[in-house]
Amino acid sequence: MIEKNVLADFCGKISEPVIDPTTYVHPLASVIGNVTLGKNIMVSPTAAVRGDEGQPLYVGDDSNIQDGVVIHALETEMDGNPVEKNLVEVEGQKYGVYVGRRVSLAHQVQIHGPAVVLDETFVGMKALVFKSKVGKQCVVEPGAIVLGVTVADGRYVPAGSVIRSQQQADELPVITEDYPFRTLNKGVVHVNTALAKGYIAAGK
Repeated sequence: MIEKNVLADFCGKISEPVIDPTTYVHPLASVIGNVTLGKNIMVSPTAAVRGDEGQPLYVGDDSNIQDGVVIHALETEMDGNPVEKNLVEVEGQKYGVYVGRRVSLAHQVQIHGPAVVLDETFVGMKALVFKSKVGKQCVVEPGAIVLGVTVADGRYVPAGSVIRSQQQADELPVITEDYPFRTLNKGVVHVNTALAKGYIAAGK
């Protein structure tokens, strides 16, 4: 389902999602409102990308939004005025949620704005990122919670951990050559961009 948002005191403009023609949105997924999806993105069944409260929401080229993923955000305006605390800035533009290029959001991940996930990062199954920034080439292992912090580039968040202070975030381990999930994202991106291309070609 791809549709416009409705008007509200926290959303004073009706927007229609902007979706590149090389991106595949499954009929059982929902993309609503002020959302931009780049090229070669696979949006899987039951995913919800809702730019009807906090907005805009942005997902970059070659990323994937797997089954049951939720991308949503706290209100970014009220009565026509911006709510700055709920906006994130990337390269001079402001967003409710920004997801970079070649990012994998695995099954049942929640990215709730204000939030940023930068290029080539893998976010594992059932993980939550809220009021946080996750850097480039990171791995958020399954079931982890990242809350109110900035995770530096090239770090991993261990499975099931709860990272809610900046000190905890700063102490996260660096991804090294022997880290078992170091190259996981590359394969996941390959699979999902191929699926998007295949479903589009099949006219699904």
